[in-house]
Amino acid sequence: MKRQIRTRAALVTAGALVAAGTVAVGVGVASPEHREAPAAAGFTKPAKAEIAGLFDQWNAALQTGDPEKVADRYAADAVLLPTASPKIRTNRAEIVDYFEHFLQNKPKGEKIRTVVNVLDRDSAIDAGLYQFHLTDPATGEKKTVEARYTYEYEKRGGKWLIVNHHSSVLPAGG
Repeated sequence: MKRQIRTRAALVTAGALVAAGTVAVGVGVASPEHREAPAAAGFTKPAKAEIAGLFDQWNAALQTGDPEKVADRYAADAVLLPTASPKIRTNRAEIVDYFEHFLQNKPKGEKIRTVVNVLDRDSAIDAGLYQFHLTDPATGEKKTVEARYTYEYEKRGGKWLIVNHHSSVLPAGG
């Protein structure tokens, strides 16, 4: 009996270690060993490129100029800590409100560096540096804002959604 308990505990620990494997992509980022759980366990991790590409889908939603389409990229219970607002957004209406204002600047995001951590088949984190090319709606003046970001994704109902998004202006000297 004790042997069975120890064996189960060892298998659970080994599975957790495999599931915690880290992958990285991007400019100047070293790729750690990519670990996969045994196929028999029915566990298939998403590819790091798939997770990194979720930003492109979010950025494409920005390009529509429609705050509802951007908000569709977020889970109903998502938390948004946006770049250009001190207010924490914790529901769809607040996220839409933020993007109604932010989209007036015609933002176009561009990743500078990204590090993807695939946690398991249904969750991943993409963190790094990006920049936004913005156009002032009143003057037409263009500017670029560099920021750091973290997107936490969960796969819900077969669709990858943002459950936590933090973005903040890159400090000077960053």
